[in-house]
Amino acid sequence: MKTALITGANRGIGLALCKTYLAQGWDVIGVCRNASPELTESGALVVAGVDVTDAQAVARLAERLEGKSIDLLINNAGIFLHEALGSIDYQSLQQQFLVNAEAPLRVTEALLGNLASGAKIAFITSRMGSIADNSSGGYYGYRMSKAALNAAAVSLARDLKPRGIAVAILHPGYVQTAMVNFGGDISADVAAQRLNQRIDGLTLENSGSFWHSNGDLLPW
Repeated sequence: MKTALITGANRGIGLALCKTYLAQGWDVIGVCRNASPELTESGALVVAGVDVTDAQAVARLAERLEGKSIDLLINNAGIFLHEALGSIDYQSLQQQFLVNAEAPLRVTEALLGNLASGAKIAFITSRMGSIADNSSGGYYGYRMSKAALNAAAVSLARDLKPRGIAVAILHPGYVQTAMVNFGGDISADVAAQRLNQRIDGLTLENSGSFWHSNGDLLPW
């Protein structure tokens, strides 16, 4: 039986991904700061109390999972904050960099020993991290942090290819979650199903590519 570890698993896309992989017969490890009733009742192994920006918390996660093989690592945890030019909150920018860019790299590095050849890593990013696709401006911290995440994920794809580990960089779509006040155009369940399809199609040949969950390649 294969094992998937998903961060930010207590709600939204992360919870929907947990349910998707559980329905397919996977063992699922749901990592979060605070467990939700839906996650607790899902059948996943819940590892709560993990702030992915906290080096000690991530180290404890790695210690707890020592010797546990992980076939799929989905770095999903993230935050979305809004800044307007002229009144930018630079602490907000720093927070988004920590959560959206640094933390996924930290988690991935901490769990490298759990990933065997043939394992996959998926980063849930955003097309707002695309420079070529930015036609509306604004959202400085979110755009910058997701662009940084994309850059890190490409480096990981290059560095891990000799180990047989493939990396997906995935935009889920505009999803109806609390992050966007449920203003999206697809449900978290639909997004999870699409992301699952993209991950199924991930190979060493397309590792490091930037995909929309609907299958479109996205520009950098």
